[in-house]
Amino acid sequence: MAKRTRRQQHNKAPAEVHDLYPRENRGNRDRDGWDPMQNPAYGEALDNSERREQRYVKNITPRSEGQKRLLEAIDNHNLVMALGPAGTGKTYLAVSKAVEAFEKGQVGRIVLTRPAVEAGENLGYLPGDMEEKIAPYLRPLFDSLGDRLGSRNLKGMIKNGDIEIAPVGFMRGRTLNNAFVVIDEAQNCTYTQIKMLLTRMGWHSTMVVTGDPDQTDLLPGMSGLADISHRLEALENVGVVRLKDEDVVRHPLVAEILGVV
Repeated sequence: MAKRTRRQQHNKAPAEVHDLYPRENRGNRDRDGWDPMQNPAYGEALDNSERREQRYVKNITPRSEGQKRLLEAIDNHNLVMALGPAGTGKTYLAVSKAVEAFEKGQVGRIVLTRPAVEAGENLGYLPGDMEEKIAPYLRPLFDSLGDRLGSRNLKGMIKNGDIEIAPVGFMRGRTLNNAFVVIDEAQNCTYTQIKMLLTRMGWHSTMVVTGDPDQTDLLPGMSGLADISHRLEALENVGVVRLKDEDVVRHPLVAEILGVV
């Protein structure tokens, strides 16, 4: 009987709740509706879409002397030819500088173009409209843009026309003003195609041409990247940057493979 009475008295004892953090040190925790996923800078809670898709903001820093020269060339020239083996960051750095220029208001749009050439395979006709047909060939550019912008912002910018997909075959006759143009995999363009692309540059525009002359998917002698880059080196207002095996930032084995294959 005595044990039951003590148990009942224990159950009736009021519960005491103590603050885990002192009230004066809570900061945003003391707000009504505080959320651990809120923006720490403004104390505003993120909605569900922002929780799933937060924008990536990265400061691009060169990881080799070659990459440093490439970034400096893009800052100081309106036309840059970035040549080098696979894995040296040519495409990623070009796309990152394009996003940086757009966010700073230096250009009004980003134009991406890449030759629709398969790597030794023929996939036949692809379904969809022009953008859907060219999308598989531009996947590396989309990956770099998504890393910088986030997939949700990337889709919105494409829909609004801030990022334009322009196949090489449809570039003739255009003038690209106030744009940052990235021409990727230019080793798969002929001399005539590269000449046509370079002469599309308009006022207040920057153009970066990337490619590896040693990895062309065209027949021998058809690629015009090496020849045009050699000719453009004589112009002071054109930056020609040649990256080397020591600039490879992928797996270290990639640089070793390129040295023997």
